[in-house]
Amino acid sequence: MTNEPYPAAPPARPLSPSDERLWATLTHLSALVGIVVGAGFIGWLGPLIVFLVLKDRSAFVAEHARTTLNFQITMFIAAVVAAVLWLVLVGFLITAAIYVVVIVFSIIAAVAANRGQRYEYPLTIRFIR
Repeated sequence: MTNEPYPAAPPARPLSPSDERLWATLTHLSALVGIVVGAGFIGWLGPLIVFLVLKDRSAFVAEHARTTLNFQITMFIAAVVAAVLWLVLVGFLITAAIYVVVIVFSIIAAVAANRGQRYEYPLTIRFIR
């Protein structure tokens, strides 16, 4: 056996502009899928995976994934607050509003990403910069 270090991985190949738009769009749509499948609690998982896998290959995709991740974390915190407010019988209204906000803004963001435009979600706390 030799004690040679592992060979260095080749540098990541940058994404083409059409692939960048595709992955940025899928980042926003994966958050919607996570909300539907996970009852609103795993909408952050898809954007996190895209961010970790593609952040070195495209600044455009990384920015969209980061923005989506921040929005999903903010909406998760809002959902937790709404769940607590269910005890005083107004939480269901807030929960419904959160779902509508997430769906509408995610679709708007996906369309902007598909056009190659930058999109910043409103009502978002920037946890990841």
